[in-house]
Amino acid sequence: MLDRSIRELHQAIKNQEVTPSQLVNESYEKISQHDKVLNSFVTLNEERAHAQAKSLDEQPAKHVLHGIPVGIKDNIITKDLRTTCGSKMLADFNPVYNATVIEKLVAAGAVPVGKLNMDEFAMGSSNETSYFGVVRNPWNTDYVPGGSSGGSAAAVAAGLVPVALGSDTGGSVRQPAALTGIVGMKPTYGRISRYGLVAFASSFDQIGIFSRTIEDNALVLEAIAGLDPMDNTSSPLPVEDYTAKIKKPVSGMRVGVPAEYMSDIVTPEVRAAVEQAIEIYRSLGVTVEEVHMPHLKYVVPAYYIIAPSEASSNLSRFDGMRFGHRSSEATDIESIFRKSRAEGFGDEVKRRILIGTYCLSAGHFDSYYMKALKLRTVVKEDFDAIFKEFDAIIGPTTTAPAFKIGENKEKTIDMYMNDILTIPANLVGLPAMSIPAGFSSDGLPIGLQLTGKHFDEATLYQLGHAFEQVTDYHTKRPTL
Repeated sequence: MLDRSIRELHQAIKNQEVTPSQLVNESYEKISQHDKVLNSFVTLNEERAHAQAKSLDEQPAKHVLHGIPVGIKDNIITKDLRTTCGSKMLADFNPVYNATVIEKLVAAGAVPVGKLNMDEFAMGSSNETSYFGVVRNPWNTDYVPGGSSGGSAAAVAAGLVPVALGSDTGGSVRQPAALTGIVGMKPTYGRISRYGLVAFASSFDQIGIFSRTIEDNALVLEAIAGLDPMDNTSSPLPVEDYTAKIKKPVSGMRVGVPAEYMSDIVTPEVRAAVEQAIEIYRSLGVTVEEVHMPHLKYVVPAYYIIAPSEASSNLSRFDGMRFGHRSSEATDIESIFRKSRAEGFGDEVKRRILIGTYCLSAGHFDSYYMKALKLRTVVKEDFDAIFKEFDAIIGPTTTAPAFKIGENKEKTIDMYMNDILTIPANLVGLPAMSIPAGFSSDGLPIGLQLTGKHFDEATLYQLGHAFEQVTDYHTKRPTL
C-alpha cells in the first residue's frame, strides 16, 4: 500500500480499504526487512505510533495526512523520543517538547514512525559522519545516499515511509533527494517554523520535505508551513493551497539556465540529463534561455565561512554542563568542557567549529566573516537580476551522481564542492526543489534542480508536476 500516493492512501482509508494501523504496520515491516542494510533509522517510535494509529482507526479521515506514516530527521525535536543529531554528544537526549512541525503533523493525523539517520549535526554531504554509522543508497548499497539528510532520503526512496522531513542548510534535502531519485523541497527561509530544529547555521537552516511525487510534497508543505509565534524568523504570509495550480499548463512560462551550472563542473551524464529536461520543458511551451550567475565560484567559500561561524556559536551550548555528553574523565570545570566536547563531537563537527571560531576571532572577523556577508549580498543581486525576467531557474542539483562510500572521505575540499549548485538558494533564502531527471550509466539517479522566487513554491510545484507527467523517472523504484 505504501507505494501509493498520499491522495490514493487517503481515499483508501476513507473507503475502508485500509486502516492507519495497517499502514503503520506495513512501514515497520519494511523497516525490519530492509533497514539492517540501509541503516536509515536511528530510533523507532513503535509503541506510540501503534497507539496513535489505533486511535486514528476510529476517527474520520478529515485531513489528507490522516494515518500516513512519516519519518523525521534526527535533528528535529520530538517529545520523549530520542533526538541525537547523529552525534555521540546527544546519544541519550530525550526532549521535553515537540518541534512545531511535529505538532502540526500530528494534528493533521500523520504518524511519526521514527527518527532518521543523518550526518552529525547536519554537517556533511554523504551521511558518512554519523555516530550511528553510514547510511546506504537503496539504488546501490555500495554508494552514499547524500547528506546530511541521507536517512530521510534513503527511507523514502526505499519505500519504508511515503514522506519524510529533513533539514537543508546548504543543500541537505535537495542533494540526497537527487542521489536517491526522489523529490526534495527546501522552501523559502521562514516558510516553515524552525522552532525545535536543532540549529547548525541559523540564517541558512530550513526544514524540508522528501516525497516520491510532487503532489505528495505539496500536501505536506501545506500542513506544516505558516507563521509560528515561537519562531520570529517565520513568515506571516498566508500559506498557499500549493495543489491549486499544480496541474495548470506551464506554457508561456520563462525559465533561465545559468551557463555556470552547465560548465565543466558537472559530469557529461548529468549535463546530458539536464539538457534533455530542457528540451522536455520547451516541448511543453516553456521558454528556456541561458542566463548568468557570475559569482557562483564564490558561494562555497562564502558558505564555509558564514555557516561554520554560526555553528561555532550554536554548538557552544553542548559543553557537558548545559547539554550533551559529559566526560567521565573530567576533574574540574575546564576539563568538563574540554574533554566532553573532544569526546562528544566527531572530526567534521570539530573542523567546522575551528573554522568558524577562527573566522569570528578579533584578528580575522573583517577579513573573512564580513567579506563573506558582502558576497552573500552579491549573490542575491545575481538572483534578483535573473528573476526580473524569468519565473524560475533550472539546472543540475549535483555535479555528479552518487559516489562510493569512503571514496571521498579524505577529500574535504571535494566534499565541500559537492554543494556548489545547492548552496546559492540557501545563501539568499530562496525556495528550491530537486526532482528525478534520469539515471547514470551505472543506474544511479540524477536530479534536476528548480529554484524560484521568494515564497513562490507553487510555481516550482507546477513546473515539477508538468515534468513529472511526461516522464517516468519518479515511478522507478530501487530493487532491495
